[in-house]
Amino acid sequence: MNIDKRTGRSVLLTASIGVTAALVLAACSAAGTSPAAKAPSPSAAEVDATAAAALPAKYKDAGTIKVASDIPFPPMEMFDDNQVLTGFDYDLAQAIGAKLGVTMELQTQAFDSIIPSLQSGKHDVIMSGMNDTPERQKTIDFVDYFHAGFSILVPAGNPGRIATVLDLCGKDVAVQKATVQAEILHGYDADCTAAGPGPMKIAELPLETDVQTAVRSGKAIADVVDSAVASYAAQTAGGGKMFEVVRDPANPAGYNPVFTGIGVLKKDSGLSQALLLALQAVVADGSYAEILKKYDMGDYAVDAAGLNLGS
Repeated sequence: MNIDKRTGRSVLLTASIGVTAALVLAACSAAGTSPAAKAPSPSAAEVDATAAAALPAKYKDAGTIKVASDIPFPPMEMFDDNQVLTGFDYDLAQAIGAKLGVTMELQTQAFDSIIPSLQSGKHDVIMSGMNDTPERQKTIDFVDYFHAGFSILVPAGNPGRIATVLDLCGKDVAVQKATVQAEILHGYDADCTAAGPGPMKIAELPLETDVQTAVRSGKAIADVVDSAVASYAAQTAGGGKMFEVVRDPANPAGYNPVFTGIGVLKKDSGLSQALLLALQAVVADGSYAEILKKYDMGDYAVDAAGLNLGS
């Protein structure tokens, strides 16, 4: 079966069962637009002159770009043991901000209201594992920095003996609400019906932590998540003993590869261009590769930073 690879969205899960409760409490206690953490001020020595010159005056004058982010979603955005914000998106945001000479301040915002938060002026950009899709491009532009597919995350030992996505037919599968995982999985309905078991029984839960809990408790046989995140969860959750990733030889990089990007309102094209120049500078000086390596995500690097690549 062929599914349009442009329709996916990355969703991310907690690093380990030992910190899940702390992460949820941290996320719930933060107001929708309150800073998740105070980002370090950029050094003048790090500023890229071309990128900084392209940044619209309102952001230069403010000295801050407000970033909407559905925190926590490890390994993209998460809290460490001291409740300090970290993660791939966070580190990359700081590197981009340094090139622009401003602070990129990640602020907690629920994913189902993350685009409206831009439209209302509460935030300037989105950086939250959001996939670049043609549908979303009708509303926002994307500065793309990541490319990965989806994988199937199951309990350790794979008790359901899931080998491919079609093995999920007729079974209970959990995904996060307001993402497009459910849409992608429903794309297999006809195949599942033809095979006999019928369509997957898909539960859409409010938080990815809820999805993880459903899989742990046996209420769902699997979670379909971004490949990088699935790998991270399998390596870290419960000391690496809680989950495993289904390895489908026909889809070694995961299902339905998609681009992930920084979301910017179309009317703010000047900001998009400045962010693109800053990202290109981060790639050129090697910082991008270092951040990918830090989170073991080298396989998901973009060949080149670009605008609206998800088409």
